[in-house]
Amino acid sequence: FGGKVMEMMDEVAFMTATRFARKSFVTVSCDRIDFKKPIPADTIVELIGRIKYVGNTSVKVNVEIFVEEMYNEVREKAVSGDFTLVAIDENKKPLKIFRDLN
Repeated sequence: FGGKVMEMMDEVAFMTATRFARKSFVTVSCDRIDFKKPIPADTIVELIGRIKYVGNTSVKVNVEIFVEEMYNEVREKAVSGDFTLVAIDENKKPLKIFRDLN
């Protein structure tokens, strides 16, 4: 189910970028998706997106997935990866991002 996991991560990266810059984005790449642990069906899954880098028209978002046992407080990182997204205008042209990480 690695494809489903990557789809969920891409959605979180998109939401993180959009929330950060309040612009439309498209994903242009994903870098090194590390599958560290399996994600069993009976676990709670938490996805966290963080802006790592802001360029002129792009952002790099790190997405981590944590799994937590349903009836136990054990929480472990299962998957992580970086996604690069480009801000676009209504004509699908790159759009400058006027915000930095500070």
